[in-house]
Amino acid sequence: MDSFAEPDKFRSAAPLNLADVRAEVLRLEQDHRAKGIPLSGRILHLCHYLPVTLALSPPNDSTGIPSPPATPPAKASDIPESPTDAASPALATPKEEFKSSEGKWKIGGRYGHSAMISGISSLAATHEQLIIGWTGDVASTVPIELPPVSSRTDVPEHPDHSPHLHHRTVSSIASIATAQDDEEETGAGKKVPLASISEQDRKSLEETLKDYPEKIRGRKEGEKDTAYVPVWIDDKVAHGHYDGYCKQTLWPLFHYLLWQDVATEYASADQHWPSYYKANEDFAKKVAEVYKPGDLIWVHDYHLLLVPLLIRQMLPEAAVGLFVHTPFPSSEVFRCLPRRKEILDGMLGANLVCFQTYSYSRHFTSSCVRVCGYETTSRGGIDVQGHVATISYCPVGVDAERVGRDVLRPGIQPKLEALRTLYEGKKIIVGRDKLDVVKGVVQKLRAFEKLLQDYPQWIGHAVLIQVTSPALSDSPKLERQVSEIVAHINGEYGSLDFIPVHHYHQTIKKDEFYALLSVADLGVITPLRDGMNTTSMEFVIAQEQTKKSPLVLSEFMGISNNMSEALQINPWNLGEVAAAMHRGLTMSDEEKLRRHTSLYHTVTTQTSHTWAGMLAKMLLEQLGRQNLAKQTPFIPKDRLEKSYLKATKRLFLFDYDGTLAPIVKVPSMATPTPATLEALEKLAADPKNIVYIISGRDGEFLEQHLGHIKNLGMSAEHGGFIREPGSKIWANFTENLDMSWMDEVLEIFKYYTERTTGSQIETKKSAITWHYRSSDPEWGLFQCRQCQDLLENNLARKRPIEVLVGKKNLEVRPIAVNKGEIVKRILYFHPDAEFIFCAGDDKRRATSERWSKTMVP
Repeated sequence: MDSFAEPDKFRSAAPLNLADVRAEVLRLEQDHRAKGIPLSGRILHLCHYLPVTLALSPPNDSTGIPSPPATPPAKASDIPESPTDAASPALATPKEEFKSSEGKWKIGGRYGHSAMISGISSLAATHEQLIIGWTGDVASTVPIELPPVSSRTDVPEHPDHSPHLHHRTVSSIASIATAQDDEEETGAGKKVPLASISEQDRKSLEETLKDYPEKIRGRKEGEKDTAYVPVWIDDKVAHGHYDGYCKQTLWPLFHYLLWQDVATEYASADQHWPSYYKANEDFAKKVAEVYKPGDLIWVHDYHLLLVPLLIRQMLPEAAVGLFVHTPFPSSEVFRCLPRRKEILDGMLGANLVCFQTYSYSRHFTSSCVRVCGYETTSRGGIDVQGHVATISYCPVGVDAERVGRDVLRPGIQPKLEALRTLYEGKKIIVGRDKLDVVKGVVQKLRAFEKLLQDYPQWIGHAVLIQVTSPALSDSPKLERQVSEIVAHINGEYGSLDFIPVHHYHQTIKKDEFYALLSVADLGVITPLRDGMNTTSMEFVIAQEQTKKSPLVLSEFMGISNNMSEALQINPWNLGEVAAAMHRGLTMSDEEKLRRHTSLYHTVTTQTSHTWAGMLAKMLLEQLGRQNLAKQTPFIPKDRLEKSYLKATKRLFLFDYDGTLAPIVKVPSMATPTPATLEALEKLAADPKNIVYIISGRDGEFLEQHLGHIKNLGMSAEHGGFIREPGSKIWANFTENLDMSWMDEVLEIFKYYTERTTGSQIETKKSAITWHYRSSDPEWGLFQCRQCQDLLENNLARKRPIEVLVGKKNLEVRPIAVNKGEIVKRILYFHPDAEFIFCAGDDKRRATSERWSKTMVP
């Protein structure tokens, strides 16, 4: 069977070098331009949010209706770029603020997605860029009166008001504002409804954002322009899209959580689909507005999975890539999604669909094959109605240079020394996660308890400092569960002078965060399912300056394959996690150094900048390919009608399966609809028209379903037989051919039928076909390839036959019989046809099956 082992694409290849990647991008662009392929030198990035927050000065007498509830902002725990580092290549940081020339718009940086934004920003070294994203909720610049702190329900989210404050050992840094501080400064509690923002104000913002990145961070020598392009989405649609379909339907599913596990109060997993579709449509329309021929388009993440197909429909020649930053579930989980086919078709509109890991790409391919019945190509792409989407993977990294500078910030060392003094004589285990069900915080705490049970020598000598930053959606049940476990462990194993677990449910400042990572004797990161986890990489970089401490890492993370020198564990196996913790705490300095050196090399070479360069390179590699993902363009109706009416003789050639009748699991059930039969009758009744059905079906089947139509010509068994229009007699082109090979082929097909449940054999007069449409798709395809190999390398070399792979079938027929030859014969006898219309879905061999096109003079 085909190997499911991960290719050595990133494992054994030479270390990725950013300069080499950029040189390869330049070479590809030069080659494409030499071949006449247009390139604009621009890359369009579609992100859910723009990397900025917006506030608008309202009219003096504003009485607008409040918008729907705001999307909770990402917290400072996402570790933004250093606000004190003006040379950082990252985009605007949350502390930076800017006002438009009219003074009405106030623009600040947005927290979150620092790795993606850093990577995108780095491409300014080689390309002009447009970053297209939703504006987010627009805040009012008029401050609102906040209730007293004592009455506020959100105080746990603010580090200065955490209920765990009495446990804190790390002081706050007033110079670094948290996300909530920024909200309070700008009066973000009041949202400006989109409907109340005038067209003039929108255009003002659009003009301001065109050069906003340059105004904020300047431009390095040689850098290209970067502009932000806002997508204006109706408030109700925007929140139905993000808070609804993305967070309630797609996010749980992609993290292996079915909806009844996390949100039983929601009536349907399909409830917010209209909003999701409309928001994706708005993004695609914005792309169509700003697109120039030769642009490269990258669509980012699960918020915009329909956009590739929508762009393809609007811009058939565009080069579109889709990168999915989240995990992608197995086909058995994904098939639970009510809109599964729409989502897959939307993704497959891209030329290139890229994931974090090979396993995610394999899950996606399996979903396309098993859920939608699509076929894979020999190179691993997905064939969808005549176009091929390439499937690949490319791991994301962090901005290693920026993190390397941040860990040297002067504010970190005093906190690091304070922690060392406070926990002198104890091993420090550090964890930092969002308090989310998939982050494995509960499992980590229980594993730490297991460590104290199985290895009692650590009681009084090892502490777990667990920081949990608030998630986008609060979970009181999870918070209560974590608090109860912490209290249980501290009550069971603690004493007056020893607290085993120090849990801080709060946002911490950057200096505190890096001090914790630097002082740790062991890092423990145990998500139950995760795409990219920046903390693990930042831990490795922080440890370069201190202890070279080991890292315990969940095997269910997207980056786990790249970080093979970490102590990888199954977070559900508490004994295994506890044993890994013990091993990490007792590891020799030599082994620590060896493992750290390998991890550090991985983290500092596979960076966010390298990832972004690889995306540009991989998409450029798709240009000019024969199977570039694009649909056959529609013929303009007016042109078609004009040519049809003008012609004095017209020739129509139609395929049957997949054209006049749908592809079905049981071949005998593929019958044309009444509307199709009516259309064929009208075409054949016109004396100016000559209509043929050219099919792989046998003559008896065609007679049964189409024989009643007068003046309809039919070719059966791929051109082996033909019945001319108006005739009842079939001409046999195979009667003089040697057909003795059929018995041998039949025996081979019987052998594979016995071993492939659901397969069957169809014997015709001049061909024999093995169907596996009702079999397991992957096993059937494997058996098909095995059978094809046997026939081509043995029987076909001795007999005048050819072996053809069709849609879920394998057919053997005489080498002189094919649809291409019968089309040549028909054209020979009708050289005076002025209008020729061919329609089909075959794409087998260039010499025989390239007739399936539409030809209009």
